[in-house]
Amino acid sequence: MGNLKTKELTQIGYAGNKQRSLAVNIIAKHFKHYSKAEVMNLLTGIRQQPDIYLNNEITGKIARTFICKANEPVAVSYELQEQRAPLAIFGEAGIEPYAIKQIELALKLPVSLQGALMPDAHCGYGLPIGGVLAVKNAVIPYGVGMDIGCRMALSIIDADERFLKRYLHQIKQAINDHTHFGIDGGLSAPQYHEVLDSLVFNQTQLLKKLHGKAVKQLGSSGSGNHFVDFGLMELYEDNTLNLPPKQYLALLSHSGSRGLGANIARHYTQIAMDSCKLPREAQQLAWLDLNTEAGQEYWLSMTLAGDYAKACHDCIHTNLLKALGLKALAKVENHHNFAWKDVLANGTGAIIHRKGATPAHAGELGIIPGSMATPAYLVMGKGNDSALQSAAHGAGRAMSRREARENITASAMKKMLTEAGVTLIDGSLEENPSAYKNIETVIAAQQQLIEVQGKFYPHTVRMDKE
Repeated sequence: MGNLKTKELTQIGYAGNKQRSLAVNIIAKHFKHYSKAEVMNLLTGIRQQPDIYLNNEITGKIARTFICKANEPVAVSYELQEQRAPLAIFGEAGIEPYAIKQIELALKLPVSLQGALMPDAHCGYGLPIGGVLAVKNAVIPYGVGMDIGCRMALSIIDADERFLKRYLHQIKQAINDHTHFGIDGGLSAPQYHEVLDSLVFNQTQLLKKLHGKAVKQLGSSGSGNHFVDFGLMELYEDNTLNLPPKQYLALLSHSGSRGLGANIARHYTQIAMDSCKLPREAQQLAWLDLNTEAGQEYWLSMTLAGDYAKACHDCIHTNLLKALGLKALAKVENHHNFAWKDVLANGTGAIIHRKGATPAHAGELGIIPGSMATPAYLVMGKGNDSALQSAAHGAGRAMSRREARENITASAMKKMLTEAGVTLIDGSLEENPSAYKNIETVIAAQQQLIEVQGKFYPHTVRMDKE
């Protein structure tokens, strides 16, 4: 067999150096008795019909390079629209101008249909936090966010303030024993939830690799503004939980999909940015068409991450209530950092991204927290179409994390918490109450969007130390 030349291999479709090198090595090792014509015919056959050669131990190695290449998304360049899609802003006076510019930019994407900005809005990556964006048949990984399916969960408990006062030591001990905070690690005792048995973990190579991390981190809470908080819940008259209007002990938690969601977000954001080319200022808003394989994979993975976030909260609430011998009378939960298939008021089907925004369809319950020292609100959505059936997901940051660290001392934060009657087990200066907007102002700015059904007062809080 004569030597194979680069020019000859390129002519029959072996375009990359790696691909040509692999072909040369395999031919030299396994087909050295073939004539040059026979070798070229074989390589041409593999190039033209790789599926036929996949099951062969030797030729399959070359065939797979063409299968993978065929499945790679083709990069397409897009320009922004001159006119943005419709936008509604709630509580505009309290929103920094750059966050408004971010949502306005997103509304110039050719796939954008409608947007809204909640009163807790502040700058984020891609979409602002508190941004809601409806698009047609596409999903924007950065429009969902890094912490996919980040979630609030509230258990209203069959106990009252007397339990809180009498068993405060036991509550603190239970929180220390049954919660874990930080980027890495998990609970010391192995956790189980049926989500770990989901067949979706076998659907992609990425999810297969992430299953072990999901097992390890199940029931943990991550870092940043995630928390676990025992406090008192004041339920109002005519609440839709059908519970007597009085004060209850309650458990409130906030966390997301941990390393599972973060890795999914990074992986598909890169695929989106490689295949969807946008002007520099908008490149983080790259989307995946839901008709593509990558779009379908992301949707599958995002949904699993949302289920996993719920599973983490299930473990937290189950473990803590069991350790303290308590019983939940009702539980309210809601996602943010997620995308949903929905229909706009004009009947158009849409994918609605809520990055740091709470779903608030008519009659839908949600939770809007303040800070470690200020109340959280139990709310019912009014289904406001201009807000894309959404509400704020919290008070929203008034300071960056760096500013929060520089603007308060540990002693000043301790004094602030003492005055609020809050016991902080662990926490950081970045999350001090003054780093957040006034929750009362944020709630007042969305009366068109929600009806308040109750108010949660924090008492014993644990967050990440740093």
